[in-house]
Amino acid sequence: MAGLDETTKIPTEIKLHQKSRIIELSFEGDERFELSYEFLRVFTPSAEARGHGPGQEVLQVGKRDVDIERVEAVGNYAIRPVFSDGHDSGLYSWDLLYHLGVNRDQLWQAYLKRLQQENGSRDPSETPAVATKASHTCGKH
Repeated sequence: MAGLDETTKIPTEIKLHQKSRIIELSFEGDERFELSYEFLRVFTPSAEARGHGPGQEVLQVGKRDVDIERVEAVGNYAIRPVFSDGHDSGLYSWDLLYHLGVNRDQLWQAYLKRLQQENGSRDPSETPAVATKASHTCGKH
């Protein structure tokens, strides 16, 4: 996921549905995706969650109830959601958002499987406090 080129699908509309915690993404050609806030938070592209190379990923746990407080535009190529758990360092490029939408079900099933294998939980109440807070080891924090 590296930005814009002539094949990049660009959202025509982005809507936040706060009550249902869903972000709705519309693309040209009547393609539309609904992604939960939890899903976006779990699949953040930030280095603190993805690491700086293969095998350095940090499993995101306790994110079931996360909200998006606001979304900021980043140039003409991405958005930066500000999540209620304080996480705000993930830049979601148009191509990443499209990829997440197209592959939502497979990505979610793989996440749930890994969560089970590592005895993690989606619920904040079942997650140690240290694991639910972002450990700002990269970036501005």
